[in-house]
Amino acid sequence: MARSKSSSRWLKEHFSDPFVKRAQAEGWRSRAVFKLEELIERDRLLKPGMVVVDLGAAPGGWSQMVRERLGDAGRIVALDILPMQGIAGVEFIEGDFREDEVLQRLEATLNGAPVDLVLSDIAPNMSGVDSADQARAMHLAELAKEFAAVHLKPGGAFVVKLFQGRGFDEYLKSLRKAYERVSMRKPKASRARSAEVYAIATGKK
Repeated sequence: MARSKSSSRWLKEHFSDPFVKRAQAEGWRSRAVFKLEELIERDRLLKPGMVVVDLGAAPGGWSQMVRERLGDAGRIVALDILPMQGIAGVEFIEGDFREDEVLQRLEATLNGAPVDLVLSDIAPNMSGVDSADQARAMHLAELAKEFAAVHLKPGGAFVVKLFQGRGFDEYLKSLRKAYERVSMRKPKASRARSAEVYAIATGKK
């Protein structure tokens, strides 16, 4: 079957991408680790002994990097609708974050432990219909924000992937009410033509 022009372009970009090559050379599960690396270093998000929740974790690059940076101390609980190959020292829950039963499993795994950092790299499967994709992306971002509101301890931090479009400005306003400081970042490893950005919200009120 002939590949579409867009998928051929993506494959060509992907395999010539310096971040893809570096991830393969260094043994990371995805190029996305370099987005997180830039965010955590610039905003000093990781501290020894933290409890971290990684939403939308598969294939596991972010959990892999956080585990390495935290060493043996702290906890990482990862969740994704897709299966994920195990990572030593990472507790993984497979399920749809939009379902109450899956959230309850996540809460049971945390067992009341206050969370220091919530990471959300969740994105919907893109249909190509911009308005529908944006609505789905904002819905997932809202769910992640609600989870952080309930489980993050005071002073905790929340990192969420967003796509610029409808609902974006209102979402940032709500973050600014709930956190001391909110910054927008576009890491170097984010593809230039992607509308994705990351909100870094620190100092939960």
